Amino acid sequence: MERGCTVHKLVADIALFSGRRVLLVKYRDVARYDGQRGWFLPDDFLGHEEDPEDAAKRIAREQTGVELQGVRLSHIESFGNGAWHLIFHYRADLPTPTVKPGPNIAATGWFERTTLPARSEVAHEGWAIDVLKSMGP
Repeated sequence: MERGCTVHKLVADIALFSGRRVLLVKYRDVARYDGQRGWFLPDDFLGHEEDPEDAAKRIAREQTGVELQGVRLSHIESFGNGAWHLIFHYRADLPTPTVKPGPNIAATGWFERTTLPARSEVAHEGWAIDVLKSMGP
């Protein structure tokens, strides 16, 4: 079994919007998510040599059943936390809020941007809330 890099963590997430609502997910197996059980934007590590935009589309497809033609890069976040993390934050608009959760999705929720879950209910001390604020309207 190939072990991932312990020095760099390349991650993409996707904020899926339907009107003024955004989709958040909870994972069944949280081992890849630092044991966090709260709400997340759908995310995953990039595969070896995977383009971040392709990763965002893959994440949408695998975790929500949504086939995206186009996504927009919102911003890139960089921080250290035992390893250097480089996070590619993407967004896409859906005409209808219909999703088909993937096998590792325990729950999905559509939330108005003005009434997101409490920070204590969002993984990593409310990180998804901060990401969404950084994305603007």
